[in-house]
Amino acid sequence: MGTAPPDPLILPDLTQVVLRLDQMSTEVPVDAPWEASQATDWDQQTLETWIRANSATPQFRDLVPVATRPIFGAEPRELSLLFVLFYIAASGDEQNPGTFERNFNTRNGAQMWRFVGGSQLLALKIARKLGQRVVLSSPVERIVQHTGGVTVYSGALAVQAKRAIVAIPPTLAGRIEYDPKLPAARDQLTQRLPQGTLIKVTAVYERPFWRDAGLNGTAVSYAGPANVTFDDSPRDGSKGVIFGFVGGDEARRFSGMSAADRKAAVLANFTTYFGSKAAHPRSYFETNWTREEWTRGCPVAIPGPGTLLAYGPALRKPVQRIHWAGTETSTYWNGYMDGAVRSAKRAAREVLDRL
Repeated sequence: MGTAPPDPLILPDLTQVVLRLDQMSTEVPVDAPWEASQATDWDQQTLETWIRANSATPQFRDLVPVATRPIFGAEPRELSLLFVLFYIAASGDEQNPGTFERNFNTRNGAQMWRFVGGSQLLALKIARKLGQRVVLSSPVERIVQHTGGVTVYSGALAVQAKRAIVAIPPTLAGRIEYDPKLPAARDQLTQRLPQGTLIKVTAVYERPFWRDAGLNGTAVSYAGPANVTFDDSPRDGSKGVIFGFVGGDEARRFSGMSAADRKAAVLANFTTYFGSKAAHPRSYFETNWTREEWTRGCPVAIPGPGTLLAYGPALRKPVQRIHWAGTETSTYWNGYMDGAVRSAKRAAREVLDRL
C-alpha cells in the first residue's frame, strides 16, 4: 500500500486498480506513448472515467484525486488515461520498469529524497562555473532562424548561435515569438499543455514536536486543502518544518480565499494531523506556482484527452535549428528533476550530432 492510507475499505480496489494500471503501462512506449496498441482508446478517456468503470467503493474513488493533486496538480477528470499510463511507465529507467508505487511512494519512491540546502544549489554552482556567460533578468522574447544559425533576442541583447535549445515548459515556450513561425503541430501542442495547478504551503515550528508521538510528518487525507504533507525539518531537528501540497480543485478554491482564511485552513489540517501544537507555527508561507511568471503552474504540463495522440510527436522533434528540452520532454521521470537532466543530455546530443 505504500503511502496510501491503511483503510480496509479501499484495499480491494486499491490493489487491483494499481496492479491493472501497472500492467497497462507496460504496453506504453516511453519514447512514443501515442504508438501504444491501445493509444486511441486510452487517450480518448480520462483517468476519472476509467476509475469509475473499474472500481466499486466511493472511498477509493475519493482517494484518487488525493493522489493526482500533488503528483500532477490536477484532478482525475483533467488527465488523459494514456498520459497517466505513460507517467507510470516513465517512473523507472532502462533496466527497471516504472510502477505507480514508485511514483507515489515516499520510501523507495519518487518522493523520498530532497536536497540539503535546496535544489537551487545546483543552478548556483553551475552559474558560478559559467561566470559572465549567465545573463539574468533578460528573458528571451524572440528567436529568429536564418541561414547558418539562429539569433535569440531579449529586451537587452541579441545572441547569435548555430543552434538553440529551449528548455522551459511548453506553455512558456509557446509565448516566445518565432521567425519563421513554428509548424502548426508544435504550435497546437503548446496550446494544449497547461501546467498543473499546485500550491505549496509550509509551517515552521520551534522543533519537530510530532516526532515525540512517533509520527513521521507524512499525512494523506481526504479532507483538504492540504491533502498531503511531509516533514521537511533539517536533519539536526533544530527546527520543525511541515509542508503540504494544495492541488487541483483544492488549489483553485484556495486561491479564492483571503490570506488569513488560507492560513487558517492549512493550520486546521495540520492540527488534525499532528495535534494542537501545529496550530501555532513560528512562521507560515505559501508558494503559488500558478502565479509565478516563469512557471505558470507546477509540477508538470498536463495533456488532456486527445492531445498526445494528435500532437505528441511534436514534443521533442527539432524545428530546424531549435531543439526542445525540459522535464516535459523526458522519456523517464517526466515531471521530475531526473527527467529534466535526462532531457538536457538528449538535447545536447542532438545539437552535437549536427555541429
